Amino acid sequence: MNLVLVAISATTLYALWRVFRHYLLSYPMDNLPGPPPSSFLFGNLPEFTGRQAWKRIAHLAEMYGPATTLRGILWRRMIVVHDPKALHGVLVKEQEFLQKGLAPANGLIVLLGPGVLSTRAGQHRRQRKLLNPVFSVAHLRNMTHIFYSVAHKVQVALKSRLPEDGAAEVVDMNGWNGRTTLEMLGQAGLGYSFDNFIDESSDEYGEALKMFFPTLNLVQLLPIAVDTMSYVISVDTIRRIFRMLPFKNLRRLMNISDTLQRRSQEIIDERKEALRKGDEALLAQVGEGKDLMSICLKANMAATNEEKMSDDELLSQMTTFILAGMDTTSNALSRILHLLAQNPSVQDKLRTELGAATAGGTADLDYDGLMNLPYLDAVCRETLRVYAPVTATGRMATKDLVLPLSAPVRGRDGRMISELVVQEGTVVIAHFQASNSSKELWGEDAEEWKPGRWLEPLPPALDDARLPGVYSNLMTFSGGVRSCIGFKFSQLEMKVVLAVLLTSFSFELTDKSIVWNSSAVIYPTMGEESTKPEMLLQLESL
Repeated sequence: MNLVLVAISATTLYALWRVFRHYLLSYPMDNLPGPPPSSFLFGNLPEFTGRQAWKRIAHLAEMYGPATTLRGILWRRMIVVHDPKALHGVLVKEQEFLQKGLAPANGLIVLLGPGVLSTRAGQHRRQRKLLNPVFSVAHLRNMTHIFYSVAHKVQVALKSRLPEDGAAEVVDMNGWNGRTTLEMLGQAGLGYSFDNFIDESSDEYGEALKMFFPTLNLVQLLPIAVDTMSYVISVDTIRRIFRMLPFKNLRRLMNISDTLQRRSQEIIDERKEALRKGDEALLAQVGEGKDLMSICLKANMAATNEEKMSDDELLSQMTTFILAGMDTTSNALSRILHLLAQNPSVQDKLRTELGAATAGGTADLDYDGLMNLPYLDAVCRETLRVYAPVTATGRMATKDLVLPLSAPVRGRDGRMISELVVQEGTVVIAHFQASNSSKELWGEDAEEWKPGRWLEPLPPALDDARLPGVYSNLMTFSGGVRSCIGFKFSQLEMKVVLAVLLTSFSFELTDKSIVWNSSAVIYPTMGEESTKPEMLLQLESL
């Protein structure tokens, strides 16, 4: 109980300090355009939360331009940018001073441990250095057959669920995409199989992974609670307090976190035992010893003491890798299938290309053959451009700094602003989707889904903008030292699944509407009333 009282007292004092700093004092960036706050306690956040928040933040860019000011919880200043030069400043030039937060710990460290998504500065760089070889093209070439093996199991499982007379059947493709990407990530990342695709669900570990982000979304005050408490108490103590508090969703989240840590430790122990037994034992494992965790363990054994990852860090990489990759890739696949169902001519053209390259679906392409299919690449790129699974990312300034703009913006008082003076503690949000669909960069048809644009020269404005994104002039996978380490892994997953499924099935819409919703990752539901992640399509065997 004393721990709870300490936490409450610290939170109250922190709140009072925040109100004084962000509400009573004025700063230059208050002159930036933006909507008025709707709440004293939560600022503008009530307008930019909820299932359709992605539409409202897109409208924000249209209304106020490439640099906008908002207010967050306890009146904290927030700046939303999609100006190319400002994005470069946030993600590359000033990245050292724009971190995940100022506090000693954040929500992901409390729930998942010190993984590559949650760590900062030197610790993050050290972890990426050890992980980079696993995500290289050379390594992915050797993993391609594992991805195909999973995709073909899904193909067989879907065929077994269709009527024997060849009629179409309504199938939840979002659910199947989630199962597929989870199994690919499990085998290629952990050397572990979650799903045999015979039973209707995966194991305890797989279910915990699936429920992590949906449950986290129900505990919206967790980030600020961790931010405040970590100044005065340890991460382990915060976890103990969270287990004591009488909040159903928080306790459920902590149970999920405990399950992930326990099962991750068991899998790591299995990998270590296989490593001790030698190469033959590794080859007999799922993933054939080429999985991320086996390679990380080998690299860690060979690394210097300064470069080694601790047991806690290794443990955290597992769940971080799966969580970061599962929802993003599966929902991107769902979006592609939705668009192909809406555009039968595009689906037919893509199927023709795949059929010609794979002998009607009877041959699996190697990594280079798959990556060099122009129309498949165009469909994937255009979907990731117009419909990025993650629309934005946030950073917090750890010191006062200046972000130049490519072009001036008009302030509330009419004066032109050519650079952003960012105070320490300000949250800067890099708005990826606004950059991806900017008419200044992509032309007047920027918001239209047109795969053919990638088969022609891209607009010259993109070269001049010098966007910091790591993928195709897009911000979808972020940029700089914290860009998505697994973006090539994700592309391979998507292309293997599409190559196998589109040469086996056709996809059509049902009479029910598909609605896309905001969360950590944009996800589909059937209609606006449903809360269940789901995307029903008519599936017919070819």
